[in-house]
Amino acid sequence: MKFLVAGELNPDLIMRDCRIFPALGKEVQVEDLELSLGSSSAICAAGLAHLGNSVTFASIVGDDFYGEFCTDALRREGVDVSQVQRRRDWKTGLTVSITSHGERALVTYPGAIAALTGEDLPDHLFAGYDHLHVSSWFLQDALRPGLKNRFAAARSAGLTTSLDCGYDPSETWSQDLLDTLSEVDVFLPNESEILGITGAGTVEEGIRKLENERLLLVVKLGAEGCLASHRGEIFRASAWPVQVVDTTGAGDSFDAGFLHAWKRADPISDCLHFAAVCGSLSTRGVGGTAAQPDEAEAQRCIAARRSSSAASSK
Repeated sequence: MKFLVAGELNPDLIMRDCRIFPALGKEVQVEDLELSLGSSSAICAAGLAHLGNSVTFASIVGDDFYGEFCTDALRREGVDVSQVQRRRDWKTGLTVSITSHGERALVTYPGAIAALTGEDLPDHLFAGYDHLHVSSWFLQDALRPGLKNRFAAARSAGLTTSLDCGYDPSETWSQDLLDTLSEVDVFLPNESEILGITGAGTVEEGIRKLENERLLLVVKLGAEGCLASHRGEIFRASAWPVQVVDTTGAGDSFDAGFLHAWKRADPISDCLHFAAVCGSLSTRGVGGTAAQPDEAEAQRCIAARRSSSAASSK
């Protein structure tokens, strides 16, 4: 499959195992650090490439060290970066992630994260692709006003579309998202996001507020697994147990797994199981892309679980 992924592009500076979180006027030390490819959109693109898809990434970065780092990292993951613009009028964004005893704090400099516009995704760009995916709706300040139109243009060109909105840092949960969903085939929020968007008290209530005849709604529930709702039918899958090193980008690797399986027309329940495996396996390494599985590894894990379940049921 040929995927076009559009969105933000920035590195993550991960500072691991901080003894205590820093207080104003004080200094603390961490046990390790790593600069890795960040951003939801880019991690999803890398995950799709690991699974054997042809992936092109469209974004804007600064003409600086961090911009070069990100484009080089995507190339190494097998992603086409010909549609990534390096601009001197922007600085590349950066997220600093500080971890301590299973907790995490994030500090982000937006920079070019919000620079991409609808004009950067012209109609002719969609030719030859099968699917358009966008992540981080609430961070895409310049793209957001025209994104419904871009999704509509992509669908007119024969592409399917998907959106992972990400969390709203302002927690205002702008309702223009609901209008944009009319041009989205697959919507991939997590539990807190669907509750914030809909104002619902439960995931089930949020689903009822969003579901329609066409939209495939896929909700990530963390340790509780995941579920999907389509045309009134609910599908569920449990989380995959692994030794977790770093959860950065697990939801984006989940997205990649789901879209990969969905585009090859797997049943929705199988798509959920495959996505859950991809998301869980990605947490075995530091950063969002270091431990993403390929198709063969994900399938081996699914086969092993089925064999174990069959043996235990005898």
